[in-house]
Order: sequence, then C-alpha cells, then structure tokens
Amino acid sequence: MCLSSPRALQAAVALVVCGVCLSARSDDWPQWRGPERNGHSAETGLLREWPADGPKLLFKVDGLGGGYSTPSVVGDRIYLLNDVGIEDEFVRCLSGTDGSEIWSTRIGAVGAPDQRPPYPGARSTPTVVGDVLYALGSNGDLVCIETDSGGVRWQRNIQDEFGGKYGQWAYSESPLVDGNTVVVTPGGSEATMVALDAETGNVRWKCHDPDGDIAAYASVVIADIDGVKQYVQFVSKGVIGVNAANGKLLWKYGKTAEGSPANIPTPVTMRNLVYTATGRGGAGLAKVSASGSDFAAEEVYFNRDLPNAIGGSVLVGDYLYGATRQALMCVEFATGEVAWQDRSIGAASVLYADGLLFLHGENGEVALVEATPEEYREKGRFTPPETPFDARKTTWTYPVLADGKLYLHDYGTLWCFDVGG
Repeated sequence: MCLSSPRALQAAVALVVCGVCLSARSDDWPQWRGPERNGHSAETGLLREWPADGPKLLFKVDGLGGGYSTPSVVGDRIYLLNDVGIEDEFVRCLSGTDGSEIWSTRIGAVGAPDQRPPYPGARSTPTVVGDVLYALGSNGDLVCIETDSGGVRWQRNIQDEFGGKYGQWAYSESPLVDGNTVVVTPGGSEATMVALDAETGNVRWKCHDPDGDIAAYASVVIADIDGVKQYVQFVSKGVIGVNAANGKLLWKYGKTAEGSPANIPTPVTMRNLVYTATGRGGAGLAKVSASGSDFAAEEVYFNRDLPNAIGGSVLVGDYLYGATRQALMCVEFATGEVAWQDRSIGAASVLYADGLLFLHGENGEVALVEATPEEYREKGRFTPPETPFDARKTTWTYPVLADGKLYLHDYGTLWCFDVGG
C-alpha cells in the first residue's frame, strides 16, 4: 500500500485500528476468514507434519444442530450459528475448554426453507468485537449480542426493513465490522449494501446499485484503492466497490458472475487487484483504477479453470492457493499462470498459517500442505473421527485456527485438534 498521501496514510491507520479492535490477541479468530478476513492466521510454531491418524483430538461435541456456519474463536470461547428445524436459528457460545454450551440465543427462523436444491440452514459466521458479536441469520435477522450473557442489544431484519432480496439459498453473508460501522448486503433495488451504527443499529448510509442486484453468498472485504477506502462485495451480477465513507457505488466487474447461480467465494484483493470466481462462471482478476473521482474495473485475465471452489482462496506473497472441483492449485496472482496443481483432496476450503495450508475437503477429509510455488508437498491427511459425513452430503464449512488449535464444524459436530508445535 502506498502511503505517500495523507489520505492513504489515514486509510492505512483505519485498517490497522479495525484489525486491533476485532482481535486483541493475535491467536484469536474473531470473524469470517480470520483477523483480516483473508484466510490468514499469524500463528507460528505449528506442527510441520501430522501423524498418520491426524493431530491429537482435544474434544468433540455432537448434537449442535443444523447449518453450515464456520465458528469464531476469541479467548476461551467459541461462537457459531446453528438451526433446529426451520423455525429456530440460534447463536451459540461454547467453552473453548471442552465445547460445553455457555449460552444460546434464538435470532429468528431459517430463510427460504423450501429452497431447491434443499440446503436450508444457518450459514453466517459471527463477528466478535470486544464485548459484543454481530451475526446475520439466513432469513435476514441481523443481531448485536453481548458475548458474556447472550443478551440482545439490538436486532434488525435486513429483508423486511430494507426490501432485501436474496438468492434461492437465503442469506449466507458474515457481517463486516469496520470501527463503529457494521456493513451487510440486503440486496435489491432499495439497498444493495447498507452501513449501520455498530452501537445502535441506526442507518449510516445505503448503497443503491442501478442493476438492483440481489444478495449473493460472499462477504464484504475492505480495500484501499487509489487512496479511497472501499467495501468490496460479490453480489449476484458481479463484484462491486463501494465508497466506505458514503455508500457510493464506484465500480463493477461482472464476467465471473455470468451464468452463475451462486456467487460464493469472498473476493481476494491485493492493492488495486480483485480476484473473484464461481464454479460455473469462471475465475478472473480485475484491475481497478481511478480517473478523478471516477473508478473503473478492467479485466486482467479470465479463466474457467483457475481456483473457483466454494472453499475460497488465500493469497500468500505473489501466489494464490485454492481449489477447483478437481484439484488444489497454486497460481501466480497477477498473471493467472499455474505453478502447480494436484488432485489432493479435491474441492476444499483453505486456511493459511506458518507457511502451511490447512484444507477442509468437501469429501470430509482434512489435509496439511506446504504453501510453496515450487511443488505440491503434502504434510498430513486424516478424516475426523466419528464424522457425520456420508457420501450423500458435502462438507462446506471452513477450517478455523486459534491458539494452536484447529476447529472443524460439520453437520452439527465440532472437533478441536491440537496442531501447536
């Protein structure tokens, strides 16, 4: 990031402050895709290889309920969403010691229960900030909850109050908290994106997209592009950049959304480059540039065979690591050139820490792979014990790393493994 101008320096400081307020400890995992929303953990000293049967299991909890929520972990507490039937969706707080329940708070019903294909259930990852968390239910129930007691400080329904429109699988987004602002994506002609006061839930601004884009399934990330702080989000017809100060729509790139019914992976950004991908649309990199107060996105490359799986991708140095339906890949981010690919465990969600990739495969397997562009180097693989997974189901939750522990959530079961060195 260039810090040659006062505006750029101010934006950089804001990003740092936001990261600090989300996670007081570097080994917490306080929100979707970790402290910086990029799939990275700053932890070091982790196991370089796993035993044949996997790392040591510290505890396992069954019967949590349905849904596809990835947990957040802060201090000695675990937070996630689950549903019981289609009438009740809950935010749960569990002990980080043994997984026992500390509190559970109902936030609403499950969205689009008659969806086809049928995958109804809780999907959001809670965002933990200080003594509160923010979570979005699949039916649009946005809540601010006290982490100590589970008490609700405020609640709004973004579908009812903002004319929100979601796709056939309801809301999946995990709220972004940026300082004293909460950002979510109702979708539709009234408010494609909305910024709320974090303390009260009051509206700060609403973003109107002339296309009337409905909400997709990705989550907002922050980018500083030519000195302007932007909220980048993948909606139904493409990826957009929104001015963080006032909600103005700045630019849009739609190629990777064409023909796609489900825009799921969270965008990956580096300076003014934005990578998005969908299973049916393909993968592409857009370069966003400013001309005066106007912005435009220009395609750098597009390829249907680059990482595009639901599990997203991570950027490590100059290389992107992610999966297609068939293989794990290492790709040069700026050019799209493939360094290597390996069938590995197939499609998977991915996390990066300490030079390693932690993969949670859609087939239920878990793998450890060295993050290097030189070649594919696997350092361990196992299947969690007594998994509820079977051949008729698909594992979609992302892995979580906090305080040397690897957390996996799948079909109402939570595992905690010791991966600290």
